[in-house]
Amino acid sequence: MGALSGYRVLDLTDEKGMLGARLLADMGAEVIRVEKPGVLSGRDTPGFHYLNAGKRSISLDLEKETGRELFRRLVGTADVLVETEPPGYLASLGLGYPELGQINPGLVMAAITDFGQSGPYRDYKSCDLVAAALGGWMYVSGEPQAPLKPSGNQAYYSASLFAANSILLALWHRHAIGRGQYIDISVMECVAATLDHVLVRYFSEGAVAKRQGSRHWNNAFRLFTCRDGYILLSLFRQWETLVEWLESEGMAEDLTDEKWRDSETRLKGLDHIVDVLERWTMSHTAAELVEKGQMMRFPWAEAASIAGLVQNPQLAERGYFAAVEYPETGKRYQAPGAPLKMNRSPWQAGGMVPKPGEHNLDIYHRELGLSEPEIEALVKEGAI
Repeated sequence: MGALSGYRVLDLTDEKGMLGARLLADMGAEVIRVEKPGVLSGRDTPGFHYLNAGKRSISLDLEKETGRELFRRLVGTADVLVETEPPGYLASLGLGYPELGQINPGLVMAAITDFGQSGPYRDYKSCDLVAAALGGWMYVSGEPQAPLKPSGNQAYYSASLFAANSILLALWHRHAIGRGQYIDISVMECVAATLDHVLVRYFSEGAVAKRQGSRHWNNAFRLFTCRDGYILLSLFRQWETLVEWLESEGMAEDLTDEKWRDSETRLKGLDHIVDVLERWTMSHTAAELVEKGQMMRFPWAEAASIAGLVQNPQLAERGYFAAVEYPETGKRYQAPGAPLKMNRSPWQAGGMVPKPGEHNLDIYHRELGLSEPEIEALVKEGAI
């Protein structure tokens, strides 16, 4: 039994929120993906499979009155509705939170949009790249001369994580007051919320963070090139021990000079120190340096390749990766699994990816009581 076993979630999300709904499924909730009939774009991709494994699927056209009526009946059976439609779209169909909350006062409805339900940007067109730019990530990522977007749909995934958290909180609050609530999630605000030190330092010190490439914002760490890849080194931790190591290999150059023991001098001469260290790291493999460095209590790590990550013994020992199956094509492959373990209500990632409308008969006929002729008529109309 997962932590959310017994809860029902209606999933009307695109890539902005698919991960959030999938996380609820991993926690044990019954997640029903509501898909427009005949719209299959992007479905046969590994990304779609990963984000929708473990869910159920029904087809339903909300732009038809019969489809809306069926949706209202489904809302009456649900605990959560998570959606990513443009602001005002569901309200224009008579499916806004005031209407749905009348049907089901306990409903928790989470709306994930690019900029939120209000504000001057509310109706702007956007994407993950735009969110990374407007939310501040690109300004502080990359080399000094060029901003850089973080890999993948990180803005959308951050919004999904905040959405899942807020839904859990709203369900907990419902236990106290007996009513659900509406959650307005802005992707741009989720990006700004994950800027780490950047806004905190700006508000408290007036400091404007700068792009520093592979160097950590406070110069504590930097990526260096090795013979076979890259390694993350701490620059100033246990300085004397680090210099002794280099000297034992005849590669300390002038870092043995007494002046470098002063931390301020090291900061001023950081570029020179980096040059010396990189000449040293390039004479070793990453594994050599990590193994010896960890023995000496240096917090060093190899910058893992994708192949290296998949073969990582730590992840293998903990059984991290999960299987995803796509029955339409017979594909079965590994995917990221649960990032935590719960001993009483396990988080179970992976599973089957539902076919479009695979659970129509179960839900419309067996649950809502529609007859087979009624279902056939809805199919002919294109409502399901």
